[in-house]
Amino acid sequence: MAVPDSLTVAQARRITLAAQGFADPPPGGTKPGGTKPGAANPGAANPGAIDMRHLRRVLSRLHLIQMDSVNVLQRAHFMPLYSRLGPYPAALLERAAYRRPRELFEFWGHEASLIRTDLQPYFRWRMARAQEFAWGNIRRIAAEQPELVAWVLAEVRERGPITAAEIEHDAPRTKDHWGWNWSVVKQALEWLFFTGQVTAAERTGSFARRYDLTERVLPPAVLAAPTPADPFRHLVELSARTLGVAAEPELRDYFRLPAKTVKPAIAELVAEGTLLPVTVAGWKQQAYLHRDARLPRWVKARTLVSPFDPLIWERGRTERLFGMTYRIEIYVPKPQRVYGYYVLPFLLGDRLAARVDLKAERRTGELQIPAAWLEPGADPEETAGALAAELVRLAGWLGLTSVGVPERGDLAEALKASLAGVA
Repeated sequence: MAVPDSLTVAQARRITLAAQGFADPPPGGTKPGGTKPGAANPGAANPGAIDMRHLRRVLSRLHLIQMDSVNVLQRAHFMPLYSRLGPYPAALLERAAYRRPRELFEFWGHEASLIRTDLQPYFRWRMARAQEFAWGNIRRIAAEQPELVAWVLAEVRERGPITAAEIEHDAPRTKDHWGWNWSVVKQALEWLFFTGQVTAAERTGSFARRYDLTERVLPPAVLAAPTPADPFRHLVELSARTLGVAAEPELRDYFRLPAKTVKPAIAELVAEGTLLPVTVAGWKQQAYLHRDARLPRWVKARTLVSPFDPLIWERGRTERLFGMTYRIEIYVPKPQRVYGYYVLPFLLGDRLAARVDLKAERRTGELQIPAAWLEPGADPEETAGALAAELVRLAGWLGLTSVGVPERGDLAEALKASLAGVA
């Protein structure tokens, strides 16, 4: 693209969506709305159409995927791939993360994350500075009970992969440390995890980590790779590439980098021409455009976006790009929630046109819709029709057999009518 001095918000929005993979062509054989609830093989709209190559394409753009234990709809790390690929076999992600040759590993990237394994050397700085960046409880365990940490590491070496629960009752107890229990064993494991001595070999059905020595989990080539002297410049460049156009706080937030490391990295990237300073209409902050960013003429997306999707991680950026003030309300008491418990924005074209509160009721096989809300400026009929088709598609991917009736919200009636038309 020609290098502009300034961008409109609409241009910045399309650049961002392209950088995040929302303008990529869908995998061959898949079409929006192509999966019916209860259809055979709900993991793919066209069996075999989506494979590891498509997964790698998304991961090459995003670099990491945030994890979260909330499972009211689908666990968070599965959703960004769905949002960009459509219905895909969830086993692909499990294979990439927990089967050899591993292409992803668990670590603290943007919160708890699955990160591309080739980037592991660029996160060793965080492992080496665990005393500075890890949270208080696990730092205290390392400082006050090093013998417990050593015992836990020895147990992992001898018995791993292993969960915290599998060794909690074996933890040695003395009069000095009568309080050793599951919580401190778990904290010791988390310290070893943060410092990179152990990692997640897999997850149990209840989403508990099975820990093993990192040297037995990661590919040898990754372990043998040298530790970069300055990892921050590369991580900032990756942040800029995956955001397309961004301000300094957003470049810092993507990998949760220390503030003092980001500005020098930006200055170097500007000096070499990788980042191009631009203005974006309405933005107070200086913006930086990646030199490889693409500005498509249009984006024809139609998909739901998880609360933990990198598109909307930085809520101030979400408001500036899309005009949506978005907060996740799972920790808000029910009487005080505005939109609902687990609310997903709905991306239609290049706009966030609606938001919908969803729950997968697996006992009855129903995708429930506690609420549906229209965003200002969106056409209610068009949005309801597109959202209805997307909900049918999502339900099919989740293996649910029906889509429920919207219960409340200013889009509920229109969505109810549209769902009746696609049932």
